[in-house]
Amino acid sequence: MNQVIIDMYNLISSQTRMNISIYSVLFTLLISFFEGLIIYFVYKKTYQGVIYVKSFNVSLIILSMITSMIVEAISSNFVLSFGMVGALSIIRFRTAIKDPLDTVFMFWAISIGIVNGGGFFLLGFFGTILISLVLIIMMEIHSFNNPYLLIINYDSVNVEKDINQFMKMNFKRYKVRSKNFNDKIEITYEIRIKNFDLINELKKIKGIENISLISYSGDYIETI
Repeated sequence: MNQVIIDMYNLISSQTRMNISIYSVLFTLLISFFEGLIIYFVYKKTYQGVIYVKSFNVSLIILSMITSMIVEAISSNFVLSFGMVGALSIIRFRTAIKDPLDTVFMFWAISIGIVNGGGFFLLGFFGTILISLVLIIMMEIHSFNNPYLLIINYDSVNVEKDINQFMKMNFKRYKVRSKNFNDKIEITYEIRIKNFDLINELKKIKGIENISLISYSGDYIETI
């Protein structure tokens, strides 16, 4: 009986010893920091919302570093892993996520921490580079194909001829969505635009009183 107790004590003692060197900790945190910086710049470049929140972006870097630290501690200590699981189970994230992509970036930062904490540094590095390229390319395609509503207010039917001529010359794809007749005439086009300087050129047509450009998602609104 005493031997069994001694064996159990030796097993627990061996598992509670930390087998982490200061160099491995610094290296892991440094790798997570630089990959977190990549996430930071990709998020800033691909952000499509109305108000950019820098604190959220910075938290992605810290999140990747904290996660890598936790995973490295768990992987080097069997007993600590049980306590860590219990501690993390009481944490609740209560901040509202408005953009689904914000959730993707959070999961990306956590995944980087898990991979680096587990010692799979090449997987974390090449995965970060590949995901960054995919996000940048997809967001560039999205920004080009995103439809806008072009709302034009003008004062006479004669102006409509000049507007139609301008639309045919400068837009390959456009569609009339609505046309209202009150004291002034209002026409709404659905367009796809990349060069927003065309809106300023359109404003130069005599008889146009106001132009509004609105995205379908409501993320971008410009009134001229």
